[in-house]
Amino acid sequence: MTTPQPAAVEAAAAAIVDAFAATDTERYFAAFAPDATFIFHTEAARLDSRAAYEHIWAEWLESGWRVLSCASTDSRVQVFDGGGIFTHTVDTTVSTANGDESYRERETIVFTLHGDQLIAVHEHLSPLTGTP
Repeated sequence: MTTPQPAAVEAAAAAIVDAFAATDTERYFAAFAPDATFIFHTEAARLDSRAAYEHIWAEWLESGWRVLSCASTDSRVQVFDGGGIFTHTVDTTVSTANGDESYRERETIVFTLHGDQLIAVHEHLSPLTGTP
């Protein structure tokens, strides 16, 4: 196996954040493995595949949801043989049918190497409460 460079993990995470910020469905989901899992505090259960998340995403879009801004701060990268972990604080504002909503959350994205490409296999999002 190969241990990726921290900068490569950071770049892979930045590509996900950028695609999310642009509400670019195709580019966003291309960064995740088909069997990726997702844990979001806004969902009642773990999503056990990219397709499950894509289904929810499509429902959000249908309801008028769009990302207005998404900013990453306080990031940290950890690498290991075969992949890496990216954690950060993310500030997001979305447009919904009920008006704009803003969130401050902590996010973890786990990447694995597929050939020479990093692909996300897990994403976990939790609310940031209190003062860090």
